[in-house]
Amino acid sequence: MKRSELLSRILITAAIIGAVGAPIVFRARTLLIHAKIAESGGWSPDILHANVGESLHLHLTSDDVVHGFAVGQMDMPSVDVLPGKVTDVTLKFDKPGTYTFYCTRWCGLNHWRMRGIIEVGGSSADLKPALVPLYVTLGLDLDAPHDAPSIPSDKPSSINGEKLATDLSVSQFTNPDYYRTHSPYQVFGELSKTSLTESQRWDLVAYIWKSNTSSDALANGRKLFARNCAACHGESGEGNGVFADDLKTRGESSKQNMSGADNMTMQGPANFTDPKRILGASPALLQGKVLRGGMGTGMPMWGSIFIEGQIWDLIAYLYSLQFEY
Repeated sequence: MKRSELLSRILITAAIIGAVGAPIVFRARTLLIHAKIAESGGWSPDILHANVGESLHLHLTSDDVVHGFAVGQMDMPSVDVLPGKVTDVTLKFDKPGTYTFYCTRWCGLNHWRMRGIIEVGGSSADLKPALVPLYVTLGLDLDAPHDAPSIPSDKPSSINGEKLATDLSVSQFTNPDYYRTHSPYQVFGELSKTSLTESQRWDLVAYIWKSNTSSDALANGRKLFARNCAACHGESGEGNGVFADDLKTRGESSKQNMSGADNMTMQGPANFTDPKRILGASPALLQGKVLRGGMGTGMPMWGSIFIEGQIWDLIAYLYSLQFEY
């Protein structure tokens, strides 16, 4: 074989190997993800793909302000994404599905829109049927008024309620299934069959609600609230967060020139220290609001971010604003 012919064959073989191997190299490379405030585009790209058991390598950088990065429903700490710098993140998924990644830094009024998805492929046998939320099972209307008709004159004391519980049979009320499907006011009404005064009944309600949580759950709920809710609802839950006025202003400017426009306006953040609002809501109803988000309120849906346990911890913390634990 001539030397020139041998060289040609070597070059052709190398070209074929390169063509076959190129996709493999491409798939293994690290993706570069840019972050901008939502008004400027958010995450780019915002749709990623991965496979179960394979590492997904990401380079994260910000084109404007400091952002944060985390993936919902995964036990991973958030990482900061700094302007002009690159943060490396490696993810690995153990089951298929659609995961939401989101910004964990309050970067602006539309911070909640800083979300993207990761489509993770794998065997369909690994897919588990989605759990039906309790509010759906109960057929609750999340948008119906649910204010408590009456409220306590003073903050109910769980300590006083615990003393009362030693003399009464309250096991049916402390049962988790009962607790999640009834509002504090409903339990207050049920306790009217006893000889307790109104103040004592509210104290007993406070004890029942405390018995369905723990100090660790309340601490976790407080942390989740501070990280994800306080910018709108306020550090103390009073609906006066740093973005509350901006949401109200945007709601006013979004009014339509038609009948009922006032009712269609974006509402301001809820005041979780308002006893009428919270004492009239069951845990199942609050779970639905967190999962779905608030229709017309500007509150995002958190169902793709929080796992179920986190939602119940957050709800337990909201009730703690009403009771003296």
